[in-house]
Amino acid sequence: MSNQDKKVNFVIRKSRPQTLASSFGGLLDMLGVRASDADLSENWANVVGNKIANISKLVAIKKARDNKLNIVLRPVSPAFALELSYQVDDCRKKINSYYGYDAVGKITIRK
Repeated sequence: MSNQDKKVNFVIRKSRPQTLASSFGGLLDMLGVRASDADLSENWANVVGNKIANISKLVAIKKARDNKLNIVLRPVSPAFALELSYQVDDCRKKINSYYGYDAVGKITIRK
């Protein structure tokens, strides 16, 4: 998709203050460029889907020495920890397709 196909709306104003990371993530999204960690946390529900996003919270994104991402998830309730562990491979595939390359090294679930 080219940038010319997108309609850019620069008059969207948030009612609350934003962090710089989320502001730049929105700006880069409007321009058609994908950011990295901040963009993933901002669009978590869109990336992994509602089924995984409803039972998990993205806690941390760490870059390993081999430039792969180590992602830490926390279930919203301890009862969802087992269900979330079954969804790890699906979550990894969706995040890798979002970035466009094999970006995820490890996904950890912390209770």
